[in-house]
Amino acid sequence: MMRYEGNERLADETACAGVRADLKMCLLESDCCRIAKNTPRQCLQANNVPPECQVLRNTFYECKRSLLDNRQRFRGRKGY
Repeated sequence: MMRYEGNERLADETACAGVRADLKMCLLESDCCRIAKNTPRQCLQANNVPPECQVLRNTFYECKRSLLDNRQRFRGRKGY
C-alpha cells in the first residue's frame, strides 16, 4: 500500500482509486515490466506477476464488484 506524505492526494478521487494506483505501481515495478519490457496488461494476461500484485488485483476486483452489489450499501465498499 502506498503511503502519502503530508497533504499529498491522488488526482483520481473515484471509488477504488487507491487500490488501482497501488496495483499500477506494483505492476510497473515488477520484473515483467522492468526487465522484459512488457506492458502491465500483458503481464496480467500472461499471469506473470509477483504474489503481492496478485493480492492487489484481487482486492481491486472485490472493490469494483462491491460497487455493483446492493448488499454493500450497508456493509461499505471493499478495499481502501
